[in-house]
Amino acid sequence: MALRQGPLAGVRVVEFAGIGPGPLCGMLLADMGADVLLVERAEAPDIGLPRPRRFELAHRGKRSIAIDLKQAEGQGIAADLTAASDVLIEGFRPGTMERLGLGPEACLARRPTLVYGRMTGYGQTGPLSRVAGHDLNYIALAGALHAMGRAEQPPTPPLNLVGDYAGGAMSLAFGIACALAECGRSGRGQVIDASMVEGAALLMTPFFGLYAAGMHDAPRGCNLLDSGAPFYDVYCCADGEYIAFAAIERKFRATFAERAGLAPDALAALDDPSNWPAARRMLVTLFASRTQPAWCALFEGSDACVTPVLSHGQTAAHPHNAARGSFVRTDGVVQPAPAPRLSRTPAAIHCPPPAIGEGGYAMALAWGVASEQLDRLQQAGVIAASPATQENL
Repeated sequence: MALRQGPLAGVRVVEFAGIGPGPLCGMLLADMGADVLLVERAEAPDIGLPRPRRFELAHRGKRSIAIDLKQAEGQGIAADLTAASDVLIEGFRPGTMERLGLGPEACLARRPTLVYGRMTGYGQTGPLSRVAGHDLNYIALAGALHAMGRAEQPPTPPLNLVGDYAGGAMSLAFGIACALAECGRSGRGQVIDASMVEGAALLMTPFFGLYAAGMHDAPRGCNLLDSGAPFYDVYCCADGEYIAFAAIERKFRATFAERAGLAPDALAALDDPSNWPAARRMLVTLFASRTQPAWCALFEGSDACVTPVLSHGQTAAHPHNAARGSFVRTDGVVQPAPAPRLSRTPAAIHCPPPAIGEGGYAMALAWGVASEQLDRLQQAGVIAASPATQENL
């Protein structure tokens, strides 16, 4: 198989299929050039969100092999693949991989350099470690959910970005990168216990500093960054679309006032929260006087900190995003491009999401598994038959 581009080219990853943060973590590694083999069941799991495989974008850049892990031979071939890899990703409840004979102790005994990444909501230990949950539960326990929402309203769920993806996938990917770098020095692998509660809590670190300093101690929705300040909020325009206004600094507020035709000091006194209600009423009326495109044209190129609130269907066409290629179309699906950007070893989307079982046979061969073994396991139903092999992998 041809070596992929990216800083992780040559790194082999076995990802045991799950939902939420595990797949996105695998995608991040695949974008950066890693060879990611998705070990999954022959049938798609029932997660309440069925969709054609080409839209499961978190599986882009991967190959797939469908293994019956309930059979001893299925566990055996999974162990063989893990022994040939550099990284393992799993997101099951604590104890599941051990029951399959694929726990860290067994895998590290065969592959001492293995980076074993474990993704759970509450962590591998503690009173809640074996309890079910989802993103909303995790960010609630981390203190993040309580901080989000408007004044005198309940906390607002921020999609599942904070727990699953930022606190989960991103933190696990960071841990894997750190462990790989350390393994390069020590020649030893290790286990990563990534908890979405702890990842989300880590994201709250700057706010814990603000809390301690008494600088973010008003009720929810009444502080600087939680929609309390009138200069850090979204406003409805004449066409029903929205504008984001985030002129925290006085000099940016002055620029806004100049462009909007206000008095130079119209927003100068807003460091005093007692002036916020009147300023908000003025801004509501002001933004409602023009359409979103009119406001964008008025503030274009300025430091007024004004941007349109774009829908997912509008993001790729925005001039800035289009100029940078921040969104790409792969297999007919518009999606975010890999990030961040590396100057010498850039990331890439190497292929669209594979069908279940697609590409895994060829990858297993490349990793040293004999074709006779793979054929025998396919005939025995331990490995699902492979669809047509992907090209240009």
